[in-house]
Amino acid sequence: MSSADDLKRKAAEAALEYVRGIPILGIGTGSTVNHFIDLLADFRHQIEGAVSSSEASTERLKKLGIPVLDLNAVGDLEVYVDGADEINPHLQLIKGGGGALTREKIIAAASRKFVCIADEGKYVDVLGRFPLPIEVIPMARSYVSRQMVKLGGQPQWREGFITDNGGQIIDVHNLEILKPIEMEQTINNIPGVVTVGIFALRPADVVLLGTPDGVKTLNR
Repeated sequence: MSSADDLKRKAAEAALEYVRGIPILGIGTGSTVNHFIDLLADFRHQIEGAVSSSEASTERLKKLGIPVLDLNAVGDLEVYVDGADEINPHLQLIKGGGGALTREKIIAAASRKFVCIADEGKYVDVLGRFPLPIEVIPMARSYVSRQMVKLGGQPQWREGFITDNGGQIIDVHNLEILKPIEMEQTINNIPGVVTVGIFALRPADVVLLGTPDGVKTLNR
C-alpha cells in the first residue's frame, strides 16, 4: 500500500465513528471512499441501506450486500461521507475529478452532516490548482467553455467521458478561486451548466485528513 493510499485509509477509518448507529448513509465516490466502503463490510448488517453518488460506488456497495436506495424515497440523510480533490481552510471544496460532482452535490445538500475524508495533500490555502470540473449539457459545451475563458480559466473538454447523468465535463485550468461562493454562483448561472465542482455554498462540516502522524480533524 502506497503512503498516499495509507493516509486515505486512515481518514476512511476515522469516518466510521461518524456513521455508527446510522441506518441509512450517503456515500460518495473516489479512491478514499472506496476504502470507506470496504471498511463498512464489518458492520454491514447494521446498515439498512445507502444513497450512492455514482454507478461505481453502487457496484461496490452491492457487492458487500448493502442495499442502494433512491434519494427520492429516503428524504434527508443524517450523514454523507465523501472525498475531495481540494479543501481550503473554510472546508470549501473542489470535487468532480471522478465526474460524479452533480450527484455528490445533491446528496451533500440533502445531508445534515457532510464528512469529507482525504489525505493531507488535498489541503490548500486557495482553491484552483486542481482543474475545476463543470458538468454541462452536451450542446452547451463550447458556449460554457467560452464563458470560462472570460472568467480567466483555460477550459479543456474531458473527451470521451460521459457522466452517469449523460452530461459532459469541462475541466478548467488556471483559475484562482479567491471567492468560492461567488464563483460557484456565477458558473452555476451560465446556461447549460448542470453544476460546477465548487462546494462552497454547501461546504463540508467535518474534514478528516490522513497525515503520517494520524488523522487531523477540521470542523466548520
